[in-house]
Amino acid sequence: MTYRIPFNKPFVIGRELDYMAEAVAGGQISGDGRFSKQCQKLLEDQFSANQVLLTTSCTAALEMAALLCGLEAGDEVILPSYTFVSTANAFALRGARLVFADIRPDTLNLDETLLEQAVTGRTRAIVPVHYAGVACDMDAINAIAKKHGLYVIEDAAQGVDATYKGAYLGTLGDFGTYSFHETKNFICGEGGALITNRDGFAERAEIIREKGTNRSQFFRGQVDKYTWVSIGSSYIPADILAAFLYAQLENMEKITARRKRIYETYEAALRPLADRGLLTLPTIPADCGTNYHMFYVILADLATRTALIKHLKGKGILTVFHYVPLHTSPVGRDMGYRDGMLPVTENLSERLLRLPFYYGLEEDDVLSVASEISAFFGAG
Repeated sequence: MTYRIPFNKPFVIGRELDYMAEAVAGGQISGDGRFSKQCQKLLEDQFSANQVLLTTSCTAALEMAALLCGLEAGDEVILPSYTFVSTANAFALRGARLVFADIRPDTLNLDETLLEQAVTGRTRAIVPVHYAGVACDMDAINAIAKKHGLYVIEDAAQGVDATYKGAYLGTLGDFGTYSFHETKNFICGEGGALITNRDGFAERAEIIREKGTNRSQFFRGQVDKYTWVSIGSSYIPADILAAFLYAQLENMEKITARRKRIYETYEAALRPLADRGLLTLPTIPADCGTNYHMFYVILADLATRTALIKHLKGKGILTVFHYVPLHTSPVGRDMGYRDGMLPVTENLSERLLRLPFYYGLEEDDVLSVASEISAFFGAG
């Protein structure tokens, strides 16, 4: 079905196609070419990051982080259930036991007040997910991790260019992970990045990313041949994708400014409905600098959300709900989780509705979406 206003639409903002042509003309479209290195340096410089390595996806970056932590069967990892399946898979693949914790009702982020009680002698890592580009309480999470000697792996798939107390998401834990999927703020179709923030992991990260070989050292002239030195996988993206991404990263400020305008237009147009108690708007704590990744509303119940989705679809507008909680999935149930164990997650996941949000969304389209939502509530 073709929608008058789709949920998402990929975009070109600068020299994406020129750079891709340059990559082809330069003779290298496979990984770790000119544009991969330029993307990594730009991100390192912009975010004051220790080391950034482009990956094929945020999933790949999370898998690399799990390998870098040395997780083994029986180790425990604390994470929210309200997240994409990749957050869980990366650690389940290493044999870790997933300990799902509930989320905060205001930001839908991991509830830091519940972390301490989830820690056991087998806990090895905490994985905060920065939902909608709004930071978790990283001071509290890092303090708990330090107290118990745990790794902190930031799932900042939605948080590229967002901040917490002035520091960029992805640089606050031991490791950070980004996504450049076509639904994110800065895109290349499929792609991601791993940020290593703890000293001593840079070389191992390169080896894991290069299929477990010291190939990166060979190309720098540090060894006279490369060989298999550790376990790893093929986590390096094609340089032709990095070429597309580099043009996007060059325009981060412009993209974020545009998304800010879209966000603020939604917020102003829907505020009257929120004031009447018909829906709830997103919350951004004072110490969080968002990247305006998405705009969502929280509705009264599942029935209202279902009816609103149908109403908007009839008007040619695609809106979507988000994650089905992982603890209520078939795999989660096989792990022993049951309905009612994470009440905030279960309640909010049934009531959240994501509105169309992409760089090319015009103000008239935003106002049209808001108008149709108002009409649904009889307030148009």
